[in-house]
Amino acid sequence: MALWLMLFVRYQELPGGEVFQKHLLPFSILFAIWVVIFFIAGLYEKHTLIFQKKLPSTILNVLVVNTFVAVIFFYFIPYFGITPKTNLFIYLVISFLIFLFWRIKGQKIIGARKRDNAILIGSGDEMKELKEEVNHNLWHSISFVSSIDLNDVDSLDFQEDVLKMVYSEEVSVIAVDLNNEKVGPILPHLYNLVFSKIRFVDMYKIYEDIFDKVPLSLVKHNWFLENISASTQKSYDAIKQIADILIALVVGSVSLIVYPFIYLAIKIEDGGPIFFIQDRVGQNNKIIKVIKFRSMSERSGDAEFFNAARERNGDAEFNEADERNGDNEKKVTRVGNFLRRTRMDELPQLWNVIKGDLSIIGPRPEIPSLVRHYEKEIPFYNVRHLIKPGLSGWAQIYHKEPPKFMPQIEETRGKLAFDLYYIKNRSLVLDLKISLKTLKVIFSTNGV
Repeated sequence: MALWLMLFVRYQELPGGEVFQKHLLPFSILFAIWVVIFFIAGLYEKHTLIFQKKLPSTILNVLVVNTFVAVIFFYFIPYFGITPKTNLFIYLVISFLIFLFWRIKGQKIIGARKRDNAILIGSGDEMKELKEEVNHNLWHSISFVSSIDLNDVDSLDFQEDVLKMVYSEEVSVIAVDLNNEKVGPILPHLYNLVFSKIRFVDMYKIYEDIFDKVPLSLVKHNWFLENISASTQKSYDAIKQIADILIALVVGSVSLIVYPFIYLAIKIEDGGPIFFIQDRVGQNNKIIKVIKFRSMSERSGDAEFFNAARERNGDAEFNEADERNGDNEKKVTRVGNFLRRTRMDELPQLWNVIKGDLSIIGPRPEIPSLVRHYEKEIPFYNVRHLIKPGLSGWAQIYHKEPPKFMPQIEETRGKLAFDLYYIKNRSLVLDLKISLKTLKVIFSTNGV
């Protein structure tokens, strides 16, 4: 639509077939690239509604990137015989207005789809989180008209509290936590509703599909037996290993160009060592040596160096470590701050990928002392070490409150929920999605 309107505005007449076709092919190639950019920017996330106040700036930022891509496309690949300087400017203005209008008013124009009324039966914070997300996001196919807490099941009158609501509210879906031991007494009643053509779905399946993480309240020994296996996926692992090495070789070779400049910058600022090597926990709990460009002062109680010392002193040093880590930001050098913001401090880890210690995609490797601490505090934490850790991962993309150097139990629980989701669902498609999303993290200087 924006392309057609652009031609109409530019030439002050209805675009004929020849003019439209001449522009359609090159712009269609751009459209395909721009859809990928929209995806990277998060405009197609299924469980996140972008607030209207953020929408204009989000779309504007995306169109700035799209403009850059379009300029390169038309001016450096003059295959199509057009360099639509004026047309491109008009198109970008029109498309921005249409995109913004569609995102804000599109649902009202096409009409909100009819959502199936549903009842939610479960317990805990995850049930509340699921109900709030589903009922406040109109794009979901169901709406919870009521919820039943299984902690109160003893006082439940199924006839009064459930059956009447099912028929009065025309409920067609019941999402139930079948893993909860307290669900037993109402299972016969639920069975009878099968004959009323009620559709039953697993509450946790909906939760996982919406939030892209594993609900930790579900994670027990039987869950691991059903969903997680230490056995390899041979074809996937082989393809991934080849891709890891090829990507690391290509990106690593290109990145060698900046190594001399980073070397000079670090040496000029404080004269300290260029690299920082730290122990991390790899696959099957193997200790690996991870190498990075040094980003913190060597002479100021550097948290990275202090964490290495903490490895030698044991977990008893956590309190002192936490106190000293309070000044971490003051220890980051000016060069180190730039390296961190641009993620260039991570470049030497491509060597770890080539060695086979790391993968491009996987759970981020953790410091051994923190691993020992988390293993004591968080059930099944060690499962994340079943697969090879990576430079970027599912948790790095979607976990909003990542733990830092200090032990942070609740934040790490949240991170584990995403790590388990990746371990359960890992595939080449999921790896590609993480890789694309990582580009946003790199260029926006957000994330971990």
